[in-house]
Amino acid sequence: MHGVTYRGAPVAENSTHGIRADAPADIGRRVLRLRTAKGLTQRQLAEPAYTAAYISTLEAGRVRPSETALRHLADRLGTTVDELATGRPAHLATGLRLRLTDARRTLATGAAEDAAALYAALRDEAAGAELVAEQAAAHLGLGDCALETGDLAEARDHYAAAETLLADEPLPRRVPALRGRATAHLLAGELRYACYLLETALDELNASGLHDPDALLLLYTASIAPYMDMGAHARAAHAAELALALAPQVDDPALVAGMHRGVARTLIAEGRIKEADASLAKAQELYQQLHIRTELAHCHWMRGYVRAQNGDLEGAESELRTARDMLASKRAALFTVQVEVELADVLRRRGKRAEAERLLSPLLSPSALGAERGAVHAGGAHRLLGLIAEERGLTETAEEHYCAALSLLERTGAAGDLADLCRLLGDLLRRTGRVEAALDAYRTGLGHRAAPGTTTLGPAPAAPPM
Repeated sequence: MHGVTYRGAPVAENSTHGIRADAPADIGRRVLRLRTAKGLTQRQLAEPAYTAAYISTLEAGRVRPSETALRHLADRLGTTVDELATGRPAHLATGLRLRLTDARRTLATGAAEDAAALYAALRDEAAGAELVAEQAAAHLGLGDCALETGDLAEARDHYAAAETLLADEPLPRRVPALRGRATAHLLAGELRYACYLLETALDELNASGLHDPDALLLLYTASIAPYMDMGAHARAAHAAELALALAPQVDDPALVAGMHRGVARTLIAEGRIKEADASLAKAQELYQQLHIRTELAHCHWMRGYVRAQNGDLEGAESELRTARDMLASKRAALFTVQVEVELADVLRRRGKRAEAERLLSPLLSPSALGAERGAVHAGGAHRLLGLIAEERGLTETAEEHYCAALSLLERTGAAGDLADLCRLLGDLLRRTGRVEAALDAYRTGLGHRAAPGTTTLGPAPAAPPM
């Protein structure tokens, strides 16, 4: 999924990553004040690595100390490199990181809007203190909040801001923000671009020799959903295999839970229903331990899908209603309406057409689903309304819904959904005597199904050295 695991970049207490040091004169005055307070002579502060003359020059503001010199001075003066270089209290970054953890907990258990207010305040505070890593972590959290509320453009902007702030960091530090941006594009229906972002990062990571299991697991897990939606099932299964192989090297239980949920999608496609359900049960257990309600709701959502695929429509309805209620209670607007499309499908199959129609019709307003916001599920909603109209003998209405769905899905490249839709539209056209139009619809569907994963995507990313 789209998730809400803690994706803030870790920062060591005395890290100099992202420090923007003050002018030499400011640093010099700070060293002089702290040395005097400690009762040290310039020679005592300098030895054994430096000379008294160097300290004198530094205190006069005529030289900028290197990182090595800052570490030596900070150690002798009983402070941190950050405080010596910037004048910030040593506890400031620590306090911000603790509050970032609190904001993450709020997002996991409460409403995204409440968490966003906390993150926004932390972002501004970190920016004012020039704490780059903490500022990036706040943008990352704001991106996650925007995903839950369905503000996909805002989510992309926050993830891009986090990537920019971490531009000088190694790629593994930037992967959570990059993965978030890819997820926002996926939810908007831009499947190919989501794949491009994830595959480019995987290639760069594997080619650089930076074997970071956490970053690789995050990327391979994230790539499964767009692969599946595009019909690239073989590539999705390969990504799942690599993710499973990486999992024993990863300590973060939220990452492992996400992996189990992603792998379940490939198992469902292969008809391995019991294994998929077992994989989801592992993910669900981990999310319950971590108190991450959005991800737990997604497990119920997928278990509902598994039950529907296995013919247990009553069980599917129960799981999907649980998922919808959990997401609605967190005010996760976009995910809620996506689950409602899945629930409507089950209700229709159970003969509850009127209830399904009542559920679907409001979802097609621009504020719920559309071309820029959940295009795949918007297409699914039109497809279901078309089926319901056909079952009632309303051929023209059904055709309108099928055509609307086709327009939405063609932009996304969701090959499997497109092929199914073209079959439905072709059958309808054939039954009404429009044979040539029906043939065109069938050809369109076949064209989207041709060689999935090879014609729609470039070469697969390189596998990591295990």
